[in-house]
Amino acid sequence: MSDSFWNRRKFLNNGVMGLGFAATVDTLQSKQLPLFSSSVVQPKYRQRAKRVIFLFMKGGPSQVDTFDYKPRLQRDHGHPLPFAKPKVQFAKTGNLLASPWNFQRYGECGHYVSDLFPKVANHVDDLCFIHSMHGTNPAHGAAMLKLHTGSDNFIRPSMGAWVSYGLGSENENLPSFVTICPTLAHGGSQNWGSAFLPNRHQGCPIGNASVDPLDAKVGHIENSRDSFSQQRAQIQMLRTLNQSSMIKGMNEQLWKEKIENFEMAFRMQTSIPGVQDISNESEVTKQLYGLDQKISENFGTQCLIARRFLEQGVRFVQVTHSALKAQWDQHGNLRRDHAERAAQVDQPIAGLLTDLKQRGMLEDTLVVWAGEFGRTPTVQGPKFDGRDHNPHGFTAWLAGAGVRPGFKYGSTDEFGYYAQENPVHVHDFHATLLAFLGIDHEELTYHFAGRDFRLTDVHGRVINEIFA
Repeated sequence: MSDSFWNRRKFLNNGVMGLGFAATVDTLQSKQLPLFSSSVVQPKYRQRAKRVIFLFMKGGPSQVDTFDYKPRLQRDHGHPLPFAKPKVQFAKTGNLLASPWNFQRYGECGHYVSDLFPKVANHVDDLCFIHSMHGTNPAHGAAMLKLHTGSDNFIRPSMGAWVSYGLGSENENLPSFVTICPTLAHGGSQNWGSAFLPNRHQGCPIGNASVDPLDAKVGHIENSRDSFSQQRAQIQMLRTLNQSSMIKGMNEQLWKEKIENFEMAFRMQTSIPGVQDISNESEVTKQLYGLDQKISENFGTQCLIARRFLEQGVRFVQVTHSALKAQWDQHGNLRRDHAERAAQVDQPIAGLLTDLKQRGMLEDTLVVWAGEFGRTPTVQGPKFDGRDHNPHGFTAWLAGAGVRPGFKYGSTDEFGYYAQENPVHVHDFHATLLAFLGIDHEELTYHFAGRDFRLTDVHGRVINEIFA
């Protein structure tokens, strides 16, 4: 490597990145930094949604205990399943297990919802249920990667990153993709990563699942050593060096992305804290999200912060319900733990839907609720009080942004095991999500390693029936 490179590196360390460069601040601090970040991209096709909030229920909530009512399952409790189980199972299961919760019809649409979700149930006329979701992998890690990236065995960009890449940013001072308290397990950062897409499209994690949302922060954006003016000067000098003849032969795109990261971190120092500060929210709003109840305070805070990010133009916000003791993975203790999990999220989700609707934001915000898979209708566990993983048929629902309200699409068999009528694969789900945003999933591509990649790989069909 040339001497000029090392001399330049020493200069950056000792001069630009330190106080020695402060003499140039007066010249540069008055200049507005030009922005590398992408601006808004106008969709080619009809855009029903401008932004997405993804409510991810880690662990796999049971469809037959929440939104997919199966009278036959209730009737045949304790009987053997009358057809063959999948060849590949996560673990051994027994006979049929009826849901321990009652189901009632709600709304004008008359959709059945169990007693687990009494608050969300009051919003069924705004929801569109997809009862025929299915994937390919019964393991948490692979299923989560499939749902988030479209691939269960390769590193690929997450759907939030694809949305950012396809639509650009509506606020240059904030990331276009934010994930609040994400889980670090089962794929970790790959679930919000950008892979080979430019770095600016990766999700910005606000804390993680082990951190209280009120204490969750973005890492490495605070600079206690240098003033804002000094940091501005540093970034400007890096930009100047990048454009100079001194770096000929180096990867221009790599340098550009590094500077983009510096610039975004610089701007986020003042923008992020204000968005996360909920102290100015009314007590009525806080109660709406369940912040006045211990059981729902955590997830409610996440949902409220998510709404504030959406208001500021963030394209894709993910809120993950996941912690060491808060997952929907009930191989045993189904009655106790599913009841607790639902109580943690029911009021916050209902409050979010109400708040978005009152603010006129539900009209162009797509709300998505899903886990990585569902649960078996057959019993598992030594106390006969659990359900195993089931990627073969489960439920997701959508709301807002041109969704056909009070509608259900597809169905599982009469026990809730397999997607039967109008099956919707994860690739179809992704294709439809992009369509809501005005993006053709076959046209949203990125050339890397000699081929064009897309979120839906070489698959996917748009479920046009769920559009209003």
